[in-house]
Amino acid sequence: MFMLDLDRQGTLANWINRRTAETPGFDRIGSEADLNQALATLAAQEFSLVVIDTPGADNTLVTAAIRAADLCLIPTRPTPADLEATQPTLEAIQATRRRFAFVLNQTPVRSSRLNEAAAGLRMLGVLADPAISQRNDHQDAIGAGQGVTEYSPSGKAAEEIRALWSWLKDKLKG
Repeated sequence: MFMLDLDRQGTLANWINRRTAETPGFDRIGSEADLNQALATLAAQEFSLVVIDTPGADNTLVTAAIRAADLCLIPTRPTPADLEATQPTLEAIQATRRRFAFVLNQTPVRSSRLNEAAAGLRMLGVLADPAISQRNDHQDAIGAGQGVTEYSPSGKAAEEIRALWSWLKDKLKG
């Protein structure tokens, strides 16, 4: 696996810098030319999975990443403002005719808001199952430079991430 960080916020880069365990391949990308070069290099090295972290914006770099993707995953919280903020990304994905799915992230464990958001997203396209709940293990794992499955392997957060990964693998096959 190799990870590319296109987001100037640098959350993925900061997480990589905190890691003490084995680190996946990683690079920060700032231009469309750099992205195309990185993807060509990774294809030649036969990486089976490249994860591209993009900002929630509609610009040429994000559009290039969308065009290169086999599947675009759009994380969103179940709030009106967050759901509305996905619109430019969704429009860019639809314009390039790429496969996509929403994933509800940082959700309350159970709520009518979650159910309403899930219903609305299903009407717009595919919704990943399961939703990822707001749990302390996520923030603690990031702070420790770990994935939640490393930080608390038997916790509920790790269980949700493993279920999402299983769902994603199935979608990537088809």
